[in-house]
Amino acid sequence: MLEYLLRLALLLPLLAGLIWGSLWLTRWLQQRLHGAPGGIGGARQLQLVETSLIAPGIKLAVVRFRDREILLGCTRQGMVRLGEAPLPAPSATAPESV
Repeated sequence: MLEYLLRLALLLPLLAGLIWGSLWLTRWLQQRLHGAPGGIGGARQLQLVETSLIAPGIKLAVVRFRDREILLGCTRQGMVRLGEAPLPAPSATAPESV
């Protein structure tokens, strides 16, 4: 029984450290690959703006691509473009609150 408790006392912190280390490494790699503009090779042209789950297996997604926002319907069978709009122009001055 004492041997079991000693193993448990040694292996649990080791396991927790391995889990924490793998999560840290995953986050670091994601930031390194996707944090820079364009990932590895240049300026990013495609950006996922928002998704919404409609039903199991059915989503709506807004994607920004080359100065346009595109609404996509995504199912398990594929994707369909539902609509498209130009990007809204950024306002020069923010509205003042009274």
